[in-house]
Amino acid sequence: MMTHREAAAAMTDILGLRWSPVAVKFILARESAPAFEAPSPRRFCQVLMEARRGEKRLLTPENVSCPAVAAALGFKPLPEKLASGEMPAAFGIFASAEAGRRTIQSMPRLEQGKYRAVALLPLAELGGDCTPDVVIVEALPEQIMWLTLAAVHETGGRLEFSTAVLQATCVDAAILPFITGKVNASFGCYGCREATDLGAEECVLGIPGPMLDNVALNLERLAAKAIPRVRGKSTYRHFEERTLPEPECSATDEQRKECRTC
Repeated sequence: MMTHREAAAAMTDILGLRWSPVAVKFILARESAPAFEAPSPRRFCQVLMEARRGEKRLLTPENVSCPAVAAALGFKPLPEKLASGEMPAAFGIFASAEAGRRTIQSMPRLEQGKYRAVALLPLAELGGDCTPDVVIVEALPEQIMWLTLAAVHETGGRLEFSTAVLQATCVDAAILPFITGKVNASFGCYGCREATDLGAEECVLGIPGPMLDNVALNLERLAAKAIPRVRGKSTYRHFEERTLPEPECSATDEQRKECRTC
């Protein structure tokens, strides 16, 4: 059994992550919220960004600024302009309000009023007596690949990811893994790419908290052989060596007559 700090270190060191893995904890209405900073109005993707930079953040019905996130977390009802698809169509995300409405309707959401807050912090700083509900990693596709392989390293089988290319961090990476108990990856979305420093080359993965220990341990097993072999690209280098064009001969005609190779 790994500590949260050990799991975070394994993921960061083995994969060379730029950002800290982030622990996400949904706080029930009857529970006390941790004494984290509840900053001025933020989107979920923005507090996630701050948490992967090392901050401890609390998102509540009072400081959530994105109506789609507020509805997804069960903090507030969905506004009509969003529910109708009018807002995403007006932003140019979808070709019509109907396409936007169909997408918004497909979003899984937490029960209204069930949770009072969501806490986000670097995984390494989560207390050992607290299990994260979800761990989110924003990273390069190759790094996400190894984490998802670690999730099925022992069981095998195929992984299926779900995304609407909308609400990528709050729904795809947080809520879906929380309610399904399965890892979920997303390419990002209009909101998180416009509102945070998420790089064009980065995407996002949500890991259910109960899976964290196995994922970290399996990542260490992959690091013993598979990861260094792949990153070494020996097969590619051998291929390149075999397919390099022959160097042009600089010999004169007279020299070629005496050369058995020519």
